[in-house]
Amino acid sequence: MIAKDAATRGLIINGQEIFTDQKFPVLNKATGETIAEICAADKAHVDLAVGTALEKFRQDRLTPYQRYEILMKTAQLMQERRDEFARALVMDVGKPIKEARIETARAIQVMILSAEEAKRIAGETVPIEASPGNENKMGFYIRCPIGVICCITPFNLPLSLSCHKVGPAIAAGNTVVWKPASNTPLSAHLLMQALKDAGLPDGYVNLVYGSGSTVGEWLLEDERIGKYTFTGSSAVGRRIKERSGLRGVSLELGNNSPNIVHHDADLDHAAKMCSFWGFINAGQTCVSVQRILVHEQVKDAFLEKLAGNARKLKMGDPFDETTDLGPMISLQEAERVKAWIDEAVAQGARIVTGGNRNGAFIEPTVLDNVQPEMKVCRQEVFGPVVTVMTYRDLDEAIELANNTDYGLQSGIFTSNINTAMYAVRKLHTGGVIVNNASTFRADLMPYGGVKNSGIGREGPRYAIEQMTEMKMVVINL
Repeated sequence: MIAKDAATRGLIINGQEIFTDQKFPVLNKATGETIAEICAADKAHVDLAVGTALEKFRQDRLTPYQRYEILMKTAQLMQERRDEFARALVMDVGKPIKEARIETARAIQVMILSAEEAKRIAGETVPIEASPGNENKMGFYIRCPIGVICCITPFNLPLSLSCHKVGPAIAAGNTVVWKPASNTPLSAHLLMQALKDAGLPDGYVNLVYGSGSTVGEWLLEDERIGKYTFTGSSAVGRRIKERSGLRGVSLELGNNSPNIVHHDADLDHAAKMCSFWGFINAGQTCVSVQRILVHEQVKDAFLEKLAGNARKLKMGDPFDETTDLGPMISLQEAERVKAWIDEAVAQGARIVTGGNRNGAFIEPTVLDNVQPEMKVCRQEVFGPVVTVMTYRDLDEAIELANNTDYGLQSGIFTSNINTAMYAVRKLHTGGVIVNNASTFRADLMPYGGVKNSGIGREGPRYAIEQMTEMKMVVINL
């Protein structure tokens, strides 16, 4: 079914919306209704987008203060249009309206942080004169923009994660070619309009759509792009790393987040946090609670509290203010998650609560009696499923937590600071969250992973460091 007000969204290159013959439907994730169509780029469009970005970078530089003003104005406009952004996220992703409002608020903060950092890009002096024979020299370095940044953003947090890439790229003085996820384009067009209305010159950000196998590959082939920043699967991240050559990459990839609940933890708090962060956005975040490692002394009490919290969550219409859990991004993804649940049960896992599917909706599911080699533990579920395993001592828990190819973030719940700090030092992840779940993220902190979870760090200050190049200057006095 096609909605009466369904619109066609084109590419945006040099400020102009371009419509193409090849189009993709955009579905309301809860109803399956077609709410828009988006145009796919061909190779000529990609060439034009990159060429436009490069020309703007070379010919029309904005000063740091101008970049600050534009990004702050963008944040102001996003605040004024926050209801429109939130509604687009509900239709785009299927997330409940109250979650969509939170994502919009966070995206606004990311643009504010990016604006502030635009005025703080600085180098430092290097004491060259302290080395023999260089007494008459002065040294310092400055940070310069790279050029064209290719931003490839995912479906799960399409507004927030796009701001985490586009905002710092502009703040650093770069220009952008942006490929959002094709199934969540509505917020991208709203953000482009806000940037334009805030005074960003045409061509500084160019929007292209298409599949990774076509548009993605054309972008990787284009040597005019100076850096790639990507959030998505580890497999695609590896492909980008292989094809990018000597150019820079920032990759925020998958995870199967471990969360340790020690015997001295506040079980009510731990169960509440693991439930909230395990099922938010239908479990479709890179740091969703997935593996919960519980000390054997408190396992039964914790499991009862966790399952009780999960059963209280309301699944249904994302526009309903009381809804806690919306649909997954597609019917196919829901079918995959259901198959993983069924496979785990066939291998000996026990469903404590949930486990059922209704269309694209998966009930919040808690699995007990899981084993580390099961797919729901070994791989990234990316759905509303958490698993529970027990351990005897902290070293065993840390070994289980680290026994994975991933390493984005982890969590530990304990009332003992020594236990917490021991785990912080031993857990092999890019971030460790103490007395909150692995999913926690403040947008100004350095965020990123190790192992197959990625390269580099996000957070505007840290992203800007990686979107600029260090240039050394030596002056003979």
